[in-house]
Formats: sequence, structure tokens, C-alpha cells
Amino acid sequence: MTGETDLASMLATLRVKRRPGIFAYVSLPEVPSDVTPEATVVEGEGITVVLPADLARSRGWDVAFEAAWLTLEVHSALEAVGLTAALSKALGDATIPCNVLAGTYHDHVLVPADRADHAIAALESLRSS
Repeated sequence: MTGETDLASMLATLRVKRRPGIFAYVSLPEVPSDVTPEATVVEGEGITVVLPADLARSRGWDVAFEAAWLTLEVHSALEAVGLTAALSKALGDATIPCNVLAGTYHDHVLVPADRADHAIAALESLRSS
């Protein structure tokens, strides 16, 4: 399962794929058994879930953030240094907020849905820098 650790190699091969749909960040005291979130973070204040925005709205849950889900199609190692910083800088320079989730195989960036195309362009510009 070893991924890439060389930042230059990761950036040179970086591709961004947008998942279909809009996703919502919601904080819940517990996750209902009939709901399977796309991502979960357990915090002292509650359980943050990321799930389709339509589902969150249909349940009447307070949505903290709606986002497009971008997957970085580079297999970065979990111990790789610099990728998240490079992504954050590129998006920050473009004034695009982002929330990063790290999976075993890929990193995922959630950005405001109306800025998704700009975010993809900003991230993919890292290939040429």
C-alpha cells in the first residue's frame, strides 16, 4: 500500500476528479443506523458527517457547509510531506476555502460547489509549477 512520498512527483502527476453531487457537513450526536456517511470525524462536540446534501436537507439537519468533493488522483503516502501545504496554498492564493480529508489511497478536498471549477484549475496548475 506504499504511496508516493516525493512532492515533485506527486505534483507532476496530480489529477483532480470531481465526484458527482453536492455534499454537506453536518454535526450529529450520533449517526442514525440507516445512514451511511461518505466520511465521519468523531469530535468532543459531536460526530461530523459528510454526506449528500439532499439527504441532509431531507432529514432537516443543519448543514454547516455544502461542497463539491474533489479527489486527488495521486496515490500519496500517508507520511508524505508537503502535499497538503501545496494544495492549501494554491487554493488560498485563489481565495477558495477548502477542507481536506485523507484516505489511505487518496486525498480529498471539499470546496464550495460554486467554486469547484476554479478549484480544479488551481489544483491542476500545480502540475506545471
